[in-house]
Amino acid sequence: MKGPSGIRLPFTVVGIWLLTRTLLLLCVFKVFVLPGPDITSDVSVIYQGWYDVLRTGTYPLDDVTWQYPPAAALAILSPGTLPFLDYPSAFFLLTFACDAVVFGLLLYAGRRPGKCLSGAWVWVAGVPLLGPTGYARYDLMVTAVAVAALLAGVRHPRVMGALAGFGALVKVWPVLLLAGTRRGRVTVRSWTAAVVTGTAVLLACVAAMPGALAFLTFQRDRGTEVESLGSLVFHVARNFGWEGQVLLNYGSVEFLGPYVPVVSGAALALTVAAFGWLLVWRVRARAFGTTTLPDAAFAAVLLFTTTSRVISPQYMIWLVGLAAVCLVFRGSRMARPAKMVLVATGVTMLEFPIWFTHVVHSDLWGIVLLTVRNGLLVAASLTACRELWRQTVTEPRLREGHATVPAQAARDKELLTS
Repeated sequence: MKGPSGIRLPFTVVGIWLLTRTLLLLCVFKVFVLPGPDITSDVSVIYQGWYDVLRTGTYPLDDVTWQYPPAAALAILSPGTLPFLDYPSAFFLLTFACDAVVFGLLLYAGRRPGKCLSGAWVWVAGVPLLGPTGYARYDLMVTAVAVAALLAGVRHPRVMGALAGFGALVKVWPVLLLAGTRRGRVTVRSWTAAVVTGTAVLLACVAAMPGALAFLTFQRDRGTEVESLGSLVFHVARNFGWEGQVLLNYGSVEFLGPYVPVVSGAALALTVAAFGWLLVWRVRARAFGTTTLPDAAFAAVLLFTTTSRVISPQYMIWLVGLAAVCLVFRGSRMARPAKMVLVATGVTMLEFPIWFTHVVHSDLWGIVLLTVRNGLLVAASLTACRELWRQTVTEPRLREGHATVPAQAARDKELLTS
């Protein structure tokens, strides 16, 4: 991922970023249109509908598709800062601005001593691999907060904690950024800042408008989303007479019917097991190095994403952003899972929006695409967890064992000569 020289590379990466982002803007503004469903309808219909409700001083209390923490309202309302543009245009340009912020942060961090520009390259490649979906959802805005938090976390744990706490009130998953904080003073500072910030934001949202906690009740009765890992069971079963349905339900295309609650429960159990592994890892970890914070965050979000009963295409933006932060650090061992995530992101654009009809109809091509994408996510999750365990648990224990051998030999010699 390195360029021919330290001087030419920044100009190359900036040029490619500008080119790819121009193409993305042309797609969301419908100068170029990809096959498949209109990916901009979430902005022009759903987000704009929420915007109209939020402007009246209340959360969308009667809309079950509002399933986000209360600070998500800030992202939905943000296009109002550009009143001279229509809502979709303002949203796309603000997303582009957040993309530029992430790129700038990665570029700046990558040119510091001990760092490299591999992270910037991952971001430059990863966002367009997802296609225009990345600009047509607010997940890129959340990812910008997460990237800033992790890059700040190495030296400023309170800043990282505050950003993680705020991000969690926008879309929950940024709380996982705290998984790899160094035990002791750093953990106390960052976790305290996260709790204080999250509580303050939550109280402000509750005080500002009614319905801030309505999203908690809108998760009931959900099925298994057709792109999730568990959905592969029903994609195959449909070809052998399974009598369920594929319906637009709670804002996403889901399987509904016999045994769906069982698979959804299994997905939840996998998520709980994954978090159990993270807890065991944190207790067993012996060494917290410079790369542990981003590496652990990447592994945690990979586990959360892969085991979820909903794997929406835009979730890949989270993983691309965290992978990019990992590879800013030369010592990170997340290169292999990062590459898997990049390939999975490209496959995701093929299954949505380009060939989404194949996925919805559970035909052979749709099943192949989902198997490849979800298989890559599983492989990336296992690889990331293995590398994290080796670097922080196994190898430090081996080094401690080797260090005791000379010390024990010296003590034995002293006893023999005394």
